[in-house]
Amino acid sequence: MTTAPVVTGLGVVAPNGLGVERYWAATLAGRAGIGPVTRFDASGYRARVAGEVEIDAAALLPGRLLPQTDRMTRLALVAAEEALTDAGLDPSTMDRYGCGVLTAASGGGFEFGQRELEALWGKDSTHVSAYQSFAWFYPVNSGQISIRHGLRGPGGAVVTEQAGGLDAIAMARRDIRCGTRAMVSGGVDGSLCPWSWLCQTRSGRLSPDVDADRAYLPFDADASGYVPGEGGALLVIEDPATAGERRYGEIAGYAATFDPRPGSGRPPALRRAVELALGDAGMDPAEVDVVFADASGVPDLDAQEAAVLVELFGPRAVPVTAPKTMTGRLLGGGAALDVATALLALRDGVIPPTVHIGRPRFADVLDLVRDEPRPARMDSALVLARGHGGFNSALLVRRGRGRDST
Repeated sequence: MTTAPVVTGLGVVAPNGLGVERYWAATLAGRAGIGPVTRFDASGYRARVAGEVEIDAAALLPGRLLPQTDRMTRLALVAAEEALTDAGLDPSTMDRYGCGVLTAASGGGFEFGQRELEALWGKDSTHVSAYQSFAWFYPVNSGQISIRHGLRGPGGAVVTEQAGGLDAIAMARRDIRCGTRAMVSGGVDGSLCPWSWLCQTRSGRLSPDVDADRAYLPFDADASGYVPGEGGALLVIEDPATAGERRYGEIAGYAATFDPRPGSGRPPALRRAVELALGDAGMDPAEVDVVFADASGVPDLDAQEAAVLVELFGPRAVPVTAPKTMTGRLLGGGAALDVATALLALRDGVIPPTVHIGRPRFADVLDLVRDEPRPARMDSALVLARGHGGFNSALLVRRGRGRDST
């Protein structure tokens, strides 16, 4: 079997905690970061709550970067700094092309485009068009991170909405296997502006509930959609042959599928993604100790996911959790944050809770971890993600091991 790359560093920017340990402490305590939208006036929209990151970028980044970056990029730069520091990785001491960066994005370009549209509506006609700026925005996170830290290895961006974080990590795994020593990968997204909000509400998937504790209730009888958020996580992924002793875990398996067209009569492809990921990892369903669910909050999609888990694992055969109920769905950053959370869960032997679920809809078939963290001996975790438009991704991580046992 091909050697699995290992995760040696984490960086988190989340609505309920800035930094890995603050986020993890808040998550285990069940503290949510969802509340009324403050970034703009959302009073006239169908949805009015979101997961917003509290951050003083001016205190965390060099002043020269502030006029050159937007909020999403600043969040990503903060996460990358923490991940590299956590890994103890200094790219300047590595081979010229020894470290690269590959991230996911989805909605962040909307806020950048919003600013350009506002400039066009004003008197300043020297700005480039929103269409031009939007076209090159997506790779900005990767580009700014690589410039700041001198990462000259493989680079790029993935745009598959909520599934993007898993897809980016898998592509970074491929780069490691092809000879790159280390990669910074994951996703940090941010899209809290009127243009993005309008597009998301038009999907019909955002919850209209204004009560922050009741708006996002995946697998609940009262589910009415999801709550958007900003933030995510970046990971340092290394070749196990050269990585240090500290390892959160290994990227054991991955697969991605695409749903058939609506009306085709064919089933969604999430189950196939899980089966392929298990095969890639050389694992049986019985070896999965916990599932971090996609947990869309849309009743029909929740039912599809619950059915897949029951078909593959059996009724209540594996614990299922969705700590994203504390942050909202973070678009391109959400799945990467789930991977970081899964690695922390494996490290500490505890499954984080799914909060605010009062009337579980699938209690007879899903062992949903609710309200309180659950201590558990775990060696592996499955992370699921589905992106709007038909993307399905599944990624398996295994608990960290010492160098000699990798």
